[in-house]
Amino acid sequence: MPISPSQRRYLRSLAHDLNPVILLGAKGATEAVAKELDLALSHHELVKVKLSGGDKEERAAQIDFLVAGTGAESVQQIGRTVVLFRRNEDEPKLALPR
Repeated sequence: MPISPSQRRYLRSLAHDLNPVILLGAKGATEAVAKELDLALSHHELVKVKLSGGDKEERAAQIDFLVAGTGAESVQQIGRTVVLFRRNEDEPKLALPR
């Protein structure tokens, strides 16, 4: 279920104080990184990822790969940092506004 604009705004405010949990290296987004991100999303629900260098298209491809590989939604991207959210259906940790 896609998140609404008010939920996206709320998640951005929560993500402001977060430190990046996943840091992409020179190899960029790989299957191992997607698996680790999947575990982090299951535990935290809201995760900040620091992308590797490259141009805008390369960073967009990395985000698309991570979103497709984990089933998460991109909440916000600023420069080389992206915030991803995926609801933990078994044990939700974040209460989203309607």
